[in-house]
Amino acid sequence: MANELDEITGPVHAEGRDIHVIDKQIPVEVGVGSTLFEVALWLLGILPGLIFLFMKVSARNYLRKLQQKLQADASQIDNYLEQRVQILQNVVPLVEKAIDLDKDVMKSVAAFRGGALADTSRNTVSAQLDHAFGRIFPQVEAYPELKAHQAIADAMQQNSYLQKEITAARALYNDTVRQWNTDIFSWPTKMIVAARAGYTTRIPFSASAETKEKARSVFFSMPEK
Repeated sequence: MANELDEITGPVHAEGRDIHVIDKQIPVEVGVGSTLFEVALWLLGILPGLIFLFMKVSARNYLRKLQQKLQADASQIDNYLEQRVQILQNVVPLVEKAIDLDKDVMKSVAAFRGGALADTSRNTVSAQLDHAFGRIFPQVEAYPELKAHQAIADAMQQNSYLQKEITAARALYNDTVRQWNTDIFSWPTKMIVAARAGYTTRIPFSASAETKEKARSVFFSMPEK
């Protein structure tokens, strides 16, 4: 029997494909079969029924603990994002008088100062921060006297550090999301508990469209011989 997916003779998409995170939550649902399964356990005797009942209690406790871990992991990302917001607020007053910052940067700073983005998603806030910093620091690079300013140099270094920490925190959060999305569909115990509780899948933290576009850019070019 031939391979269903044959990388040698199968159709090949030469341009490749871009991968995106599907922004959709899938509810956990169980059918009549799960109910019949539970009824059958009780019909077999009190002991099988009680054992499965205790298994469901254990599964419920496990999923609740996993939810708390998801919240803790998400909170860590929020902490780093908040620190980046603070850096942005601190550095802009130092440079706005020396260089002509574009309107997009100033709008972002005003929004952060006014708390207008407090209720937006982490992805949106992260993308806004990347955009704002992406506009400020290249302009700073063009002014050596600003780049030599100790407070600005410290801000650039702190931002670089926080970007790495956010990347690590995202990976941890996404690992927990993957664990959650896997466990809630683990039949019978966890899936039945998740369905009865109305649980859904969680959406991983994803890169912004602007970040993806930058990743496709050519960073280095070889000199012509």
